[in-house]
Amino acid sequence: MSDTHLHIVSFDVPSPPDYGGVIDVFYKVKALAEIGVKVHLHCFQYGRPQAKDLERLCASVHYYPRRTGKHLLLNSLPYVVVTRRSDALTTRLLKDDHPILFEGLHSCYSLGDPRFQGRKRLVRAHNVEHDYYTALAKAEGNAFRRTYFINEARKLLRFEPVLSEADHVLAISPKDEAYFAGHFGHVSHFPAFHACDRVEVAGGLGDFALYHGALGVAENDQAALFLVQKVFQGMPVKLVIAGSHASSELKREVARSKNVELRENVGTTEIHRLVKQAQVNVLPTFQATGIKLKLLLCLYTGRHVVCNSPMVEGTGLADLCHVHDSPEAIRTSILACMGSPANGQAIELRARVLEERFSNRRNAERILGLMR
Repeated sequence: MSDTHLHIVSFDVPSPPDYGGVIDVFYKVKALAEIGVKVHLHCFQYGRPQAKDLERLCASVHYYPRRTGKHLLLNSLPYVVVTRRSDALTTRLLKDDHPILFEGLHSCYSLGDPRFQGRKRLVRAHNVEHDYYTALAKAEGNAFRRTYFINEARKLLRFEPVLSEADHVLAISPKDEAYFAGHFGHVSHFPAFHACDRVEVAGGLGDFALYHGALGVAENDQAALFLVQKVFQGMPVKLVIAGSHASSELKREVARSKNVELRENVGTTEIHRLVKQAQVNVLPTFQATGIKLKLLLCLYTGRHVVCNSPMVEGTGLADLCHVHDSPEAIRTSILACMGSPANGQAIELRARVLEERFSNRRNAERILGLMR
């Protein structure tokens, strides 16, 4: 194991692990390091500072500026890809013949470079990206951003065939695995890496419901508004919404609601505490793409999880949640859960399913097997 090296090219600095994509990257790096892999981490940087804790996990850490600019919107390549072009990264990767893991289609500018022919190359697919950007466009109210998402979805679909250059595609959900396997060879489902080692659910009863997410993302803002306007209006249950960059509309709706509290700009530790303390974690989404890392956090450490069908579609986790789609059914389920401890067979089933499928160590060992 002492000479097992792996380059990982990350679309962002994965520490702190405080939003979906970087959570998967950070805990993947950690799990690989713990089984003895010497990780050489390459991070594109744009707004997040360099992180000392990465140096403790990795054999080396390198940073590259993400070169943004409106003129790049006119490029034929997706904006999220062309802004992560780096000659310095390519030069560094060419200095040895270690395997390379590209995190997301965003990081795959160099994947098809002919100088990497014969090199072991893996790609972690975090989403079917053109589907994800199409869904972002549908949820976006701003005309300029909606046009950007539509154009980006089109470019991502055109760029996606670069994945044929990879030795293996690591799909994040069974649904995504089926899609990629229909277009490329050597595709496997690798569940998301995450912060939890085991299922640990608090006893007793909590006295509030929780929704958490990055509220600056249109999909999460839409979900929070749905809860305030359609589900919790007039309910005898307190809803806490935790996240950052809430929209003006969401703030107005919360201000009108007697039973809803908005907690903005709370850190990862506080989010984890709220997830544990809530009686119900309510997780609607209107995008059935990839897998939501917050769903895993709530299943590992929260009491009850009430969600809608898109949150669990294609994940294999529906049996671990209370799944409803209409506001009335969601409301009824929340009320039932508020008076019911989370224990017994339901929690035992969670432990069996999650610890069998979502073991970070086991999945890191599977990646190690692909590198050989």
